[in-house]
Amino acid sequence: MKISEKIISVDPLVSAVVSDVDSAADVELRCLRVDASLHGMRLDRAVVALVPEFSRSYLQQIIAGGGVTLNEQVVTKAATRVKVSDQGAIELRPTPQCQAFKAEAPDLDIVYQDEHLLVINKPAGLVVHPAPGNWSGTLMNRLLGLDEQAFNLPRAGIVHRLDKDTSGLMVVARTRSSMDALVHAIAQRSVKRHYLALAHRPWLGARQRHVDAPIGRDPVHRLRMAVVDLAVHPGKTAQTDFECLMNAAQGCLVWCRLHTGRTHQIRVHLASIGHPLVADTLYGGAPVAAMQRQALHATRLSFVHPVTGIDLCFESPPPPDFAQALAQWGLAYNGAHR
Repeated sequence: MKISEKIISVDPLVSAVVSDVDSAADVELRCLRVDASLHGMRLDRAVVALVPEFSRSYLQQIIAGGGVTLNEQVVTKAATRVKVSDQGAIELRPTPQCQAFKAEAPDLDIVYQDEHLLVINKPAGLVVHPAPGNWSGTLMNRLLGLDEQAFNLPRAGIVHRLDKDTSGLMVVARTRSSMDALVHAIAQRSVKRHYLALAHRPWLGARQRHVDAPIGRDPVHRLRMAVVDLAVHPGKTAQTDFECLMNAAQGCLVWCRLHTGRTHQIRVHLASIGHPLVADTLYGGAPVAAMQRQALHATRLSFVHPVTGIDLCFESPPPPDFAQALAQWGLAYNGAHR
């Protein structure tokens, strides 16, 4: 087995000896040197500071397995205190997390692209960012396969996201300057994002409704988000505009406009006013009308181009499963809503 080594500068305290091994079990030997800021720290915490791209739990496993040496001695106790000028190395092996930034076939529905950005129509079922259980096969992996310069951008240029089972339009940056501008525009709420939602129960009262309700982690069911009282539970302000477009005996077709971008915002806000999304079992919905995933579609996206200054507006009609569910309930969307 032939190994070639090259030194890569990581930061003033760390250098890496990267082994290019023609084997599935590639090993990287990372050199460690403790400076004054780490003196007296537990070994596992010091290693996290020196090798920040890996989780503490993973690094603790490496330590326990004898993969760390300090001053030419193998150290297997994570609680060992390090001293200034201690030197050694840690043997790292690939993990799903560190392999997440891999290019995959760019199977993308591209609505618009230029040298600065692209707009895609994301299908339901596609995860946006790698995460536990989905370290590959994500939108980020496909973007890396589309454009090599995406490797130079945080999150491959992704500036906002959709839930796995939400379909529709997303804008992605292709340069760092356009990424910074788009992130700023989203923070300033000048990127307009509109959604179609198919919800349970007929809509009652005024057709338009503004919901201003903070969202945080559900204090009882930790896998969900919820409307919370900020005086009691942590969370963030959240505002959504809703308008009922059509009613049916079983439910309603709702136009949604985000003013903020909290996790599961539309899903939480609709559930909080008695209209959970069809098939959104996490928030009280049920799979009906042939819909097997949460009935939410990002149908319109508009913003000012960060470089040319041109107003851009894109629309995506409901995908087949959404359209079929609408038809079963006798509802329709013609795209004319403004």
